[in-house]
Amino acid sequence: MKRGNDARFHSARPLRRGLRTVVTGGAGFIGSHLCDQLIQRGDVVICVDNLFTGSMRNVRPLLNHPGFSFYQHDIREPLTIPGKVDRIYNLACPASPRHYQRDPIGTMKTCVMGTNNVLELALLKSSRVLQASTSEVYGDPEVHPQPESYVGHVNPIGPRACYDEGKRAAETLFFDYHRIHGLEIKVARIFNTYGPRMLENDGRVVSNFIVQALRGAPITIYGSGRQTRSFCFIDDLVSGLELLMESAPEITGPCNLGNPQEFTIEEIARKVIAKSRSVSDLDHRPLPKDDPQRRKPVIEKMATSLGWEPKVGIDKGLDATIAYFSLNIASSSREAKVANIDSARAARARLPKRRDARPQPALNGHAKQDDMR
Repeated sequence: MKRGNDARFHSARPLRRGLRTVVTGGAGFIGSHLCDQLIQRGDVVICVDNLFTGSMRNVRPLLNHPGFSFYQHDIREPLTIPGKVDRIYNLACPASPRHYQRDPIGTMKTCVMGTNNVLELALLKSSRVLQASTSEVYGDPEVHPQPESYVGHVNPIGPRACYDEGKRAAETLFFDYHRIHGLEIKVARIFNTYGPRMLENDGRVVSNFIVQALRGAPITIYGSGRQTRSFCFIDDLVSGLELLMESAPEITGPCNLGNPQEFTIEEIARKVIAKSRSVSDLDHRPLPKDDPQRRKPVIEKMATSLGWEPKVGIDKGLDATIAYFSLNIASSSREAKVANIDSARAARARLPKRRDARPQPALNGHAKQDDMR
């Protein structure tokens, strides 16, 4: 049975010869979709994740597949993988502000120490390695849209710096290993991505809006709502990651991966409300510090070099994502009801049995008049 994301919108490509591929952060949103796709391609996949934001639920369908194995490990510690390794995708790092700001020192260590450990493994195994970088390396950009040549506008001491500067440092490590050791590297700068398996509580635009809309809660918009983002559906992103990894050695990147169609935050909120048939209102709140005003990738490098461009439009992508969250919320609600019923039954069973205090009828068969009413 086929698993993965191509079944929704793309036709499956032929299987290639199996490669032995490591995916760090493989139980996360993007990583799990990538694992699905690599298994479909015929790879042997080793998924590495510390489950800080990843979930076993995302990879559970793969656990019985003979070509898939899961290794719970934090890449801040040296990574040992027995046998040959042909490819390494480094996706390990919390990606939403809510999660990476929860442990900013840990986030920076993952970006720097973790990336160094991944590069050492690649060097040891003579593997090709891809870094999942981010559009956050551009910070709050003063150039719009953002080409790969733009060096960014980042606050190195702000609340987002652990991630923004951490990812910039990771790119530096990748290119230094390439220059000094001749390591085959690929660097992808990932812009806003959405789709099934996003976390309900990750605080990102699409997941936040959908969950709030489905629950009839106010849609939280930070700032005026006129700030813009570009949203790439997960299937398109995974396709781009694969193409970049399998590209010619001289194509190192960095390469922007995202959908250049630009929307205001308020436009996305209103689309979600309409598509989910929600009664939610908009709730405007102060804009967080260093939150970028505009984001839009220039994707000419991927388009001209590798023929990649997004295929899934915002409407089709939102429909699939809303359906996923709707099912998840309904399932969680049913599970909660069952758990509450089971808890009530268990609590009732633990109570001492009450003695029957009702008056007993007379043994001689002569009942009182009151008992006959």
